Amino acid sequence: MIWNWQQPDWLDFSWNRARFVKAEEVFLVESGEFAGMFKHLGREDNDLVTVEAMSTEAVTTSEIEGEILNRDSVQSSIRRQLGLAADRRKAGPAEQGIAEVMVDLHRTFAEPLSADTLFKWHRLLMSGRADLENPGSYRTHA
Repeated sequence: MIWNWQQPDWLDFSWNRARFVKAEEVFLVESGEFAGMFKHLGREDNDLVTVEAMSTEAVTTSEIEGEILNRDSVQSSIRRQLGLAADRRKAGPAEQGIAEVMVDLHRTFAEPLSADTLFKWHRLLMSGRADLENPGSYRTHA
């Protein structure tokens, strides 16, 4: 498989909008249903759904990269990050890092995305990794 950054024109990202129209329609309908349901939940259920959605995104995103995370540890870490009651489960660096990224994203989703934010997220995701030269920066090698 060729990664996006290995494409010769990767900095000039483009896509075929027509290929995504149906998926976008489904997303809009389902996100509207979710938002409507979410609006009518009590605080405790609201927190539960928030943690569940964030942990699902964290775990599935990591699976795409070939990393299998402990879902319970991710959820516990997200709960702690949000100031909610959590068990005393010890989260590894990968679970802790993705939880911090998800909570930061949850809190700052409306802010413009900057290189500083991307670098911060990368440092969080790569914490505990000794095999990387410059986590939290653009690649500097061929």
